[in-house]
Amino acid sequence: MSKGSKGAVTRAAGFLAAGVACGLKRSGKRDLALVHCPGGATAAAMFTTNRIVSAAVEIARRHVQSGRICGVVINSGNANACTGQKGINDALTMCRTAARHIGADTHEVLVASTGIIGHPLPIARVKAGIAAAAGELSASAAAGHNFARAIMTTDTRCKEAVKTVRISGKQVTIGGTAKGAGMIGPNMATTISVITTDAAISAGMLKKAMAAAVGESLNRLTVDGHQSTNDTAIVLASGAAENPIIERDCPRYRAFAAALKAVCDDLTRQMALDAEGATRMFKVVVTAAASQAEAARAARAVADYDLVKCAVHGGDPNWGRIICAVGSCGVRLDPQKLACKINNTTVFSKGRPIKFDRAKVSSMIRRQEHTITVHLGVGTHTDFCYGCDLSREYVTINADYHT
Repeated sequence: MSKGSKGAVTRAAGFLAAGVACGLKRSGKRDLALVHCPGGATAAAMFTTNRIVSAAVEIARRHVQSGRICGVVINSGNANACTGQKGINDALTMCRTAARHIGADTHEVLVASTGIIGHPLPIARVKAGIAAAAGELSASAAAGHNFARAIMTTDTRCKEAVKTVRISGKQVTIGGTAKGAGMIGPNMATTISVITTDAAISAGMLKKAMAAAVGESLNRLTVDGHQSTNDTAIVLASGAAENPIIERDCPRYRAFAAALKAVCDDLTRQMALDAEGATRMFKVVVTAAASQAEAARAARAVADYDLVKCAVHGGDPNWGRIICAVGSCGVRLDPQKLACKINNTTVFSKGRPIKFDRAKVSSMIRRQEHTITVHLGVGTHTDFCYGCDLSREYVTINADYHT
């Protein structure tokens, strides 16, 4: 968790939150989260592009179009995915129950779920949990932190981040939390995340800022290359900072968008470092690509490549695996200009290996974070992706997940 960010979702003015246990998790830990904006919030959301989606995603997609959102209810421990009409009914019941407790309409509540796929949601427990959460709603940091704890699954710690920015003389706060440790591949939001802000901003500009922020952060993280059925990223803006409303692309918008991106990037890095079994993360930067799309594809190919991830886990400066990953992903490159660096040390240049201090580079790789740069030699485009190492613990966690 970023320093000073505990209770991030309640740091912006105009928001209350709670997180309780309702019995979805066998561990007895918190598994039902509720955030409420009494004055109503402008909202934007992004969802998984998987063709198979949870019932919560189907309902939230509809409700976010309403323009005014008063609450978000999230359960962990059960994905409510591949559960048929019952799942849809249960997701609607979650919204309806939350709406009744916070004095809103059903369509003014968004819903998200995370956990095991294919299990019917024990809706009676969930309804009781929503009632309990509504009774504990608070603007305190403790309440915000409980919200963050309640959305976790295989995460070992909360991911929370806060950023403040001055806009037209007003202090605007952006605070967010995210869960995500496995089943993460960069093709939408890659996680369940909720971001709150007291900025006054139009729905169109909030959507634009969110798409840009997610595209440069959450969408750039791959843990195992697997896209979830439940990915949901939500941002709510209460307007309580009372800045002049941001309605166009201007310096005020750009200041807000940069702060939102910083929060998303912070959360992304926290997820990479708490990925299932991960001990370190890395950033892959691809330069001199023929197009932006090919730069992104090559960066992801390296970050997703199991042999690269294993080498990172072992602190092995095995540039051959990096070059192999790039060469097999279908992007254009010039073999005679191809080059690779680990941090600032060149390990492969002009299509040939070069001498380098292996012990020194191995030490770099064993740090909490390092950067791999690959030069394709065919264009001017650059892109990046975040990845993490692959350890024995990843297999252990996922072998035991269902049981």
